[in-house]
Amino acid sequence: MSEIISTKSAPAAVGPYSQGVVSGGLIWVSMQLPIFPATGDLVEGDAAELARRIIRNGVAIIEAGGGFIGDVVKVTIYFTDLGDFAAVNEVFAEFFGENPPSRAALEVSALPKGASLAMDFVASVN
Repeated sequence: MSEIISTKSAPAAVGPYSQGVVSGGLIWVSMQLPIFPATGDLVEGDAAELARRIIRNGVAIIEAGGGFIGDVVKVTIYFTDLGDFAAVNEVFAEFFGENPPSRAALEVSALPKGASLAMDFVASVN
């Protein structure tokens, strides 16, 4: 049985999907953009600022599903410019510390709402 996650602490879905789903002992978080939850506006700033907002959004959904940041086991990062890789790496280390999750990073031609960075997350549920 799956449980749909919905929280006002993260941006509302921009299409017909859930912010996250708890299923099979995992929390599956839909792709997060650098959006302020309260306004729905994209964050303006450098890649580090965008990454911080995205991770905060993802963690808010994970927490709403009963997890916390230490439960994250996999992150996929989508860049429109891999030149931002080093800056995002630094932010990733700020949030995930000495025991970071597994990760994939790839460059894509475009992202929803014209964003330049996005991430999705998978976390375990204890």
